[in-house]
Amino acid sequence: MTKSLASLWLKSFSRVSKAQQAQGRKLFKSLLPKAVRTPAPKRAVVKAVRPIKPVKLAVPRSGKPAKAASTRPQVSPTPKLGAPALPILPGSWRKSIFTLPGEGIAPAKRLLYWLYQPSGIAAEPRPLVVMLHGCKQTATDFAASTRMNQLAERKGFAVLYPQQSPAADSHRCWHWYKRATQQGAGDVRLIAAIIRQVQEKHQLDASRTYVAGMSAGAGLAAILALRHPQLIAAAGLHSAPVYGTSDSPMSGFQAMRQGSTMAYRDAAREFLAGQPRFPGMPVLLIHGKSDTVVRRVNLDQLSAQFAIINAPFITSGAPELRAYPGRSAGRSPRHSYRSATHYAGRRAELMTCEIDSLGHAWSGGDPSVDYSSAIGPDASLLMWNFFARQRRVQAPDKAAFAKSASRKSPL
Repeated sequence: MTKSLASLWLKSFSRVSKAQQAQGRKLFKSLLPKAVRTPAPKRAVVKAVRPIKPVKLAVPRSGKPAKAASTRPQVSPTPKLGAPALPILPGSWRKSIFTLPGEGIAPAKRLLYWLYQPSGIAAEPRPLVVMLHGCKQTATDFAASTRMNQLAERKGFAVLYPQQSPAADSHRCWHWYKRATQQGAGDVRLIAAIIRQVQEKHQLDASRTYVAGMSAGAGLAAILALRHPQLIAAAGLHSAPVYGTSDSPMSGFQAMRQGSTMAYRDAAREFLAGQPRFPGMPVLLIHGKSDTVVRRVNLDQLSAQFAIINAPFITSGAPELRAYPGRSAGRSPRHSYRSATHYAGRRAELMTCEIDSLGHAWSGGDPSVDYSSAIGPDASLLMWNFFARQRRVQAPDKAAFAKSASRKSPL
């Protein structure tokens, strides 16, 4: 049944370029759960057993046994063959493994992450940007693609890159489409625990923690921000799928290709009804107009969802519209793009950027990495400029909640 549906969908995309079709098929296959096969019993075969040769252990000249391998975080290891080459920066680039203890019969969970901290001594605790990669990417892929470490070195913030395990998903996709994940379990719970540990261990500014993501990573970033508003001050979503309308790989794939029906508004209202004291979530949405993997209808529907969720805090009426012309010459070529911004006072609360001629790729990134476009605008810089004006007040403002109760959603 699944294969026949997938075949019918994929045949309907004949007008799309071959490259985009292949990309879509790969992402669809990555969403499908792997079938578990039960191996057939094998006949016992008796083989001749060869004697095992004794293994000699190397002993230092001093006669002391060699030390065990260190379990400390690794610093800038030599990249594997085919891995993107990261520029050498003066800051600290470390790999660690986080373990979340199991509860009851649930087993412990482990997740690898990378952390970049800029050089120099900070006069105050640094902000933290959490970066969630897309399908078929790793943490180092995403760091190279977005050039976020270079920006962090210039601006003085730390960057955290959780990396999905291939044991959890063969294509390293985050499970944003699962109901349990949308309720705050699974990947969301694990990454939230990593953020808290990194904040405390490295004395980062807990009021200035932001999350950004691409594609499946953006889908998860939206859920992380909504489920942990006291942990996340703002979110940046690049090529993100609509929130809360899927409950399976198949419906997740359908949302990427077609968006949702009117259910996307219901999903936002349902979330808000379950979070009556939600403090708002400033969000920047970036999407390519020519994206055929996560189609731009998702941008419209996500924007409508966050307009509902942030309605109590948006003070402006109609959004402020701006248009930016493209340029093909010079050191920084860019596509033309348009933005629409809703404000909470003087601070941007909801901002969308639709970029002409951009496909399913990080805008203004490293073109040597998949899902990355060299032509701007620079999405990393757009996100940081948006984040830098946001700070999470740990104690919610009672006046804001009283105001929210008296106002109606604009949609």
